[in-house]
Amino acid sequence: MTLKPDEASTATRQSRQMQRQRAISDAVMAEGAIRIEQLAERFGISVMTVHRDLDELENQGLIRKNRGIATATSTALVESSDVYRSSRQLAEKETIAQAALEFIEPGQAIILDDSTTTLHLVPHLRDRAPLTVITNTLTIINDLRGTNGISLLALGGQYYNWCSAFMGRMTTEAIASLRADVLFMSTSAITDDIAFHQTQETVDVKRAMFDAAAKRILLADHTKFEKRALHAMLSLERFDAVIVDAGTDSEHIARLRDKGVRVLVARKHPRQ
Repeated sequence: MTLKPDEASTATRQSRQMQRQRAISDAVMAEGAIRIEQLAERFGISVMTVHRDLDELENQGLIRKNRGIATATSTALVESSDVYRSSRQLAEKETIAQAALEFIEPGQAIILDDSTTTLHLVPHLRDRAPLTVITNTLTIINDLRGTNGISLLALGGQYYNWCSAFMGRMTTEAIASLRADVLFMSTSAITDDIAFHQTQETVDVKRAMFDAAAKRILLADHTKFEKRALHAMLSLERFDAVIVDAGTDSEHIARLRDKGVRVLVARKHPRQ
């Protein structure tokens, strides 16, 4: 089918807009935060056009606008998108995931939350098959579908683009009807030795997952101890193990161990 001239012009304009928005998103995520005027100058467009593009990216849950600044980083009230988080602390997350594999045995049912740290477990799960994997995360569902030896149980509910996950009452009710062997989860922030998150919806789902698992493992790189979030989720003392990376302050580790928390410090494997 041949497009009419006006239709072809609209399609071309939309394609350019999508490419520009993708480039703007990449720029913001690369720097964490950048002034809107700088984006206009960098891409040779008006400030008004930048605002329109940022509004669209904000609706997709990728970035936020705040007082003339476009940002991809999290705050105490708003979590950053999974696209941004998945590019941060890659070495630490992989090392933590390698240590977490020791808690997985063939034949188990495991729960994976929507954190970008648990994503690093996914490529290694076929080596522990057969497994049943329970998750509310679309990224994990897509990565594991069709994997030999993996029975995938996907949790539905309302979809949230910023974390690529399903949440809400439908999700928590589905989790409540299940019992798994091990839960692997992370958190946005650790304050007063309590795991916190920015959204109540996320807290509700993670608590439901916690209650549905016989063993609970928290995966937390050192940056979690430097951040703050609004909603208290779970005390670290309630987890069967907390796996951190070698960059975690020794004072945090000692304090948690004094409280009886089993803290495992993941070390980089020679082959990594």
